[in-house]
Amino acid sequence: MNKDRVKGMTDEVAGSVKRKVGELTDNPKLQTEGIVQQIKGKAVNALGKTKEVVSDALKSAKLHVDTHEHLGAEDSTEDTQQSKFK
Repeated sequence: MNKDRVKGMTDEVAGSVKRKVGELTDNPKLQTEGIVQQIKGKAVNALGKTKEVVSDALKSAKLHVDTHEHLGAEDSTEDTQQSKFK
């Protein structure tokens, strides 16, 4: 979990509490602030999730490239060895 997801989840919870307190105290301004904070938290959390997905995809692609390069190097060694015997 990255810092964006933590920040987003924190804002979601804080906004929810603020909204609920606004409802209980009949304070529309506090309710609105809470709703805005919740929405902001959801957006930041989504950004964090996106960053994680992109990071995982890049790691997977790098692993794929590294594996392909490694296997490609082995294949070329075999080709060189086989050509010596022809």
